[in-house]
Amino acid sequence: MSDLSVQLQQEIQLLRNKSQNQAIPADLRTKIEKDVVALERSVQMGTYDEKYEKVSRFVQWATSFPWGQQSPTVLDIQAAKKVFDERHYGLDEVKDRFLEYISVLKLLHSQSSEDFDTKSPVLLLVGLVGTGKTTFAYSLAEALGRKLVRIPFGGMGSALELRGSSRLHLESEPGKIVKGIVAAGVINPIILLDEIDRPSEDARMDIMGVLVELLDPAQNHAFVDNYLDYPIDLSHVIFIATANNTTKIATAVMDRMEKISMPSYSDQQKIVIAQKYILPILLRESGIQPEQLIIDETLWPQMVRPLGFDAGIRTLQRTLQGMVRRTARIMVEKGYTQVVVNQSNIKIFMPQY
Repeated sequence: MSDLSVQLQQEIQLLRNKSQNQAIPADLRTKIEKDVVALERSVQMGTYDEKYEKVSRFVQWATSFPWGQQSPTVLDIQAAKKVFDERHYGLDEVKDRFLEYISVLKLLHSQSSEDFDTKSPVLLLVGLVGTGKTTFAYSLAEALGRKLVRIPFGGMGSALELRGSSRLHLESEPGKIVKGIVAAGVINPIILLDEIDRPSEDARMDIMGVLVELLDPAQNHAFVDNYLDYPIDLSHVIFIATANNTTKIATAVMDRMEKISMPSYSDQQKIVIAQKYILPILLRESGIQPEQLIIDETLWPQMVRPLGFDAGIRTLQRTLQGMVRRTARIMVEKGYTQVVVNQSNIKIFMPQY
């Protein structure tokens, strides 16, 4: 046997060992073994390189999937309330709905000694840009002690991005659902379906069809990714979705979710959020002490509405980011230990629209 043949056999054996040593379903292991046997035959036919690439990629994804691995779920209602209060100002009705959701999960969990299937409604947060939809999902993940996987739908051009493509093609790979679970390392993460109203028009209906399958408890216990070509149990996943509006979301998808409207912030709420939440974080990330940047209280209404009414806080956040960066530069270049922003110098710190 030539040195090349020995090397090829060793590579094939490594693939076989990898599938045998990982905790994967028995029938999936059988499928991998068939591919490995076919790979051994391809050595004699001169198509080894391409075949090996396909099989090795498949083995890598199949063994990387966290079959049966789960993170423990924290269902402490008081701890969850503390997280929401620390991360979000106001929005009491939204917080109450999330606490009710966690309460339902706790009752379901108390009825089973093992992890439970998530059969409570999927929450859909609907509101204008910057009203806190996405950050609420991150807060829920923190409150429950679960990993979070974010899947953006903005501009998504094909349902295959969710479901994956057939591994017959060399460049094929799993969809974002499988990729997200692999990245989380557990089969029970929170999956954030972000901006589900914004896929491309050409692919909208196909994507809505996949969403129905993902969100329907009668179907998602055996979700099939085209690449793995094997049913995946998504019943332990907590899905949460966001949208700017619901006009472009299919009725069948809406029927499987519970809508929560995210209200616009008042000017006073924005000021409080900026002072208590946004600015302290920006200062800490920039190495500036709170007492080193003083903002005149009379400036806040002007900073909140530089371009008129804004439902969210993103414009205000960008304004503060620019102000903090300019402060850092002044402190470094001029050696100042404190910067005071007032009516006489506000134009230096505000973006010029």
